[in-house]
Amino acid sequence: MRGDRLLIEPCHRKAAEAIRHALDTNCSSTGRTPVVVSIGGESGSGKSEIGRALADLYANDGKAVVLLQQDDYFRLPPKTNDQKRRRNIGWVGMEEVRLDLLDAHLMELREGASELVKPLVDYAANEITDEALQVKNVEIVIVEGTYTTVLKSVDCRVFIDRTYIQTAASRRRRARDAQDPFIDQVLELEHQIIAAHIERADIVVTSDYGVIAASHNQTEG
Repeated sequence: MRGDRLLIEPCHRKAAEAIRHALDTNCSSTGRTPVVVSIGGESGSGKSEIGRALADLYANDGKAVVLLQQDDYFRLPPKTNDQKRRRNIGWVGMEEVRLDLLDAHLMELREGASELVKPLVDYAANEITDEALQVKNVEIVIVEGTYTTVLKSVDCRVFIDRTYIQTAASRRRRARDAQDPFIDQVLELEHQIIAAHIERADIVVTSDYGVIAASHNQTEG
C-alpha cells in the first residue's frame, strides 16, 4: 500500500529470523515453488513489519521474493471504507476484502506467472489503482494481513498472537488510524473474527515475539 508507514524494530527482525528458521524446519517439504507464507493477526500486531523483515532476510540470501499486502485488496479505499463502516458497523469483517482475488493471485504465482497485475491502494489519495509486478522465477511469496490465515493457496501460516489491546502503543506510533471510540469497536469486532484463526496456524508468534512451531510446540528465538 502506497503511503504505509513501517517502523521495523529489533523485535520484528528477531521474530523474522525465528520464523525463517521455523519455515526451513517445518515447511520445507512442500515441494512447491514458490513457497507461499501468510502472516496474519490483529491490527498493530506487527504483520507488515515482520513480513517486510522476513522478505529482506530472504532477499539478502539471494532468493526471489514477492511481498503482498492484504490492505491492497480492500474493496473500498481507506477513507471511503471508514465512512461505510461508520454508517453500518456490520460492514466490518472479511467481506470488506477481496480475499478471493488475493487467493487467485497466489494461485497465479504458484502456476509460474511472469507478471502479476494487482490492486494498489494509495492511502493519502484515497484511491485504488493497479500495479504490475515482475514475478518470473519467484521462490518465496509472503502475504500479510489481518485475514490472510484463511487463504487457501498458502503452504505455511504464521499467526501473531497479540490482541488489539496489547498493540495499542504500536498503533499509536504508526499513527495510521484516528484514535476514537468507534475504532475500538472496529478492533473488537475484528478481534472476535481473527482470534479463532490461530487454530489454522503452523507457526505462532507470541505476545513477546517469541516463535512457536505449532506442530512441534517448540519455541524458536
